[in-house]
Amino acid sequence: MVFSSETFLFLFLPIFLAAYYLTPPKWRNLTLLIESYLFYGWWRFDFLMLLCANTLWAYVFSILVEKYQGTPKAKLFVAIGVTGHLLVLGVFKYLNFFVDSFASLWGTTPDALGIHWQLLLPIGISFYVFHSISYLVDVYRGDAKVSRNIIDFAAFLALFPQLVAGPILRYKDLAPQFEHREHSWELFNAGWQRFLIGLSMKVLIADPVAPLADAMFSAPNPTVVESWLGALAYSMQLYFDFAGYSAMAIGLALMIGFRFAENFNMPYISRSITEFWRRWHISLSTWLRTYLYISLGGNRKGTVRTYVNLFLVMLLGGLWHGAAFTFILWGVWHGGILVVERLTGYDKTAQNYWWSLPLCFVAVVLGWVMFRAPDVGQAFQMYAGMFGFNGIGIRPEVAWMVSREAMTMLAIAIAITIAEPKMRHLWEPQITVNADGTASAAATSLVKAGALSALAIFCLMRLAEQTYSPFLYFQF
Repeated sequence: MVFSSETFLFLFLPIFLAAYYLTPPKWRNLTLLIESYLFYGWWRFDFLMLLCANTLWAYVFSILVEKYQGTPKAKLFVAIGVTGHLLVLGVFKYLNFFVDSFASLWGTTPDALGIHWQLLLPIGISFYVFHSISYLVDVYRGDAKVSRNIIDFAAFLALFPQLVAGPILRYKDLAPQFEHREHSWELFNAGWQRFLIGLSMKVLIADPVAPLADAMFSAPNPTVVESWLGALAYSMQLYFDFAGYSAMAIGLALMIGFRFAENFNMPYISRSITEFWRRWHISLSTWLRTYLYISLGGNRKGTVRTYVNLFLVMLLGGLWHGAAFTFILWGVWHGGILVVERLTGYDKTAQNYWWSLPLCFVAVVLGWVMFRAPDVGQAFQMYAGMFGFNGIGIRPEVAWMVSREAMTMLAIAIAITIAEPKMRHLWEPQITVNADGTASAAATSLVKAGALSALAIFCLMRLAEQTYSPFLYFQF
């Protein structure tokens, strides 16, 4: 079940909201847990059992870590707990990759070696495993208190708005909200508006642009125009798809009283790759910095070690996205640029140059080509086209796949990313935290209400005519 589907919008969400608000406040976390399990189990019940086992593992080892805090046993238990989570992630996400790679070394296939199975990747496993690891490490470091209520902890890991594609959350940030959170019509309305904006990004922009990206990436030996058109289309598709999902997750959470941190902050206006990673998938960047970069020593062990840590973190960040050499090389690309920027001081001076913005954007787009390509060979075919080795214009056999709708929505997507810094306040609800800690939302003007209503109608019309379209980050 995905957020941009009739099943979710007209069946699951109304039933969930009715059950949630009809439940007495002290039982709402249990209702949230049950409904989140139903949401996840809708896809595969057996993988719901894996989520439950992961939850129980993290819960038990967090108690053991706290019990022996300050002793060698605490370090042992956190190591066992984290290793268990990484083994689960490694088996389901990377075993197929290693089996295929091993077979390739021998010039054969897994089937020829007698291996006739392929593990199916559970949706969201990368996210809930990272949530569990951060919880255990935070308890070990003393940054978070152990949850004594297994219902609250299980609900945190299974929280359906962020379960399958993030953002990546930390238990210590949400623990107070599981104990008490606000519910008001103003916040609910703000959450619904944010959800609608995210839905629009997905179904009105990302989905119409997707066929253009698919067509150009599948074209053999693409020309300059074809390859750049495909690269730009995918860059916009990925941003509006993933940022749209994050906006929907934030909106859904706000509708039931939770406040999530932002996951995107206009990444395509970045002037350096360093800045890009402060704006793109912020929750992942924060996680990698907090639990990997710092654990490796950060910048505390000398200049050379700092560069090695930067590079290694991005390499592992690429591998986190998927078990393929394309993701590894994408991580190498970003890691290498981060090292160069730190080495030259460009990460601090990029804001002084007008050309730093287009230069950074081109670097990001070049990276997305490797990220999107089905294999390294196809990626280098695209690169050859981008640099003029396969001709210039669109070939007749490719031109018929370039629809007017896709080109129009691609132009609109690019225009939105350019205008976003000055226009973002028009479509994002304004949430204000009052002096007493409560939150309030600005009233919706009549003009804005009319625009949102029209947007909702367009989204429903689009949903009625399109086929199933999962979010891109479900595969990670």
